[in-house]
Amino acid sequence: MTYAFDPELAAAISMLPVLDVNDLPAARARGAELRAELPAPDATGVHVEDRAVPGRDGDPDVTLRIYRPERQAAPAAIYHVHGGGFIIGDLEIDHARNLELARELGVVVVSVDYRLAPETPYPGPLEDVYAGLVWTAKNAAELGVDAQRIIIHGVSAGGGLCAGLALLARDRGGPDIAFQFLAIPEVDDRLSTSSMVAYTDTPVWNRPNAVVSWDSYLGAGVPGSADVPPYAAPARATDLAGLPPAYVSVMHFDPLRDEGIAYALALLSAGITVELHLFPGTFHGSAMVEQAAIVQRERAEEVAVLRRALAL
Repeated sequence: MTYAFDPELAAAISMLPVLDVNDLPAARARGAELRAELPAPDATGVHVEDRAVPGRDGDPDVTLRIYRPERQAAPAAIYHVHGGGFIIGDLEIDHARNLELARELGVVVVSVDYRLAPETPYPGPLEDVYAGLVWTAKNAAELGVDAQRIIIHGVSAGGGLCAGLALLARDRGGPDIAFQFLAIPEVDDRLSTSSMVAYTDTPVWNRPNAVVSWDSYLGAGVPGSADVPPYAAPARATDLAGLPPAYVSVMHFDPLRDEGIAYALALLSAGITVELHLFPGTFHGSAMVEQAAIVQRERAEEVAVLRRALAL
């Protein structure tokens, strides 16, 4: 299929990594290799600490990476959940960006290293994410954070996990979440939206990868069935009342586009304050083309939205 990509993005597509998760060990190894080739990120002005915290009863500890800016502007925190289709990624995948956010916004950033599917399917990854949020809220004073000023922030599968986390925290009575930042969220296992059906060959992420992602997370044959819980696939939720305000971003030529839009509209219908932004000419993973003007716009908006949500 021919796509009307932003010209700056189109010129860079041939230089981007091809992600084929049908060979998951190879995809994970290639991702680690690519990250290792990048220069060390600028950690100036930020103290970074990895800490193991208790997981759900009977589960292993969860590792959190805590970013503390030397100049803290407010007693607020971003709780970050990385992407990777539930099946790839670790604390390194967004390390450089988390350093930037901690330094630029002057708030603590806590990033969670959840277990991956298919080795640990649902609910394991979500329970890891929840356990990390519980620890962050309980230890807010140590972190110099107001427990009422923690926002959750996730990209792709991380956005889906954040949406599930907001539902889980609401239904379990806490911790409090001040805001949910859901970037290109993966929230619908049914794979039936127009964008998911159409975009079978888009760069970085496409329908074939999405099929592997959900089969790994829920178990083969489970996606699209009647009994998938909304904590696993938040698009399934029929009650979104009482959730935190949200920002949802979607990319133009991304199979996840329509489910993100639908989820934002569902939140709005439930009375939740929502901001929704579609970035034209983009695709899933186009943020890797950092020099493109549309990517610079996306990053500037992220900072502006977070600054407002954190009441800075």
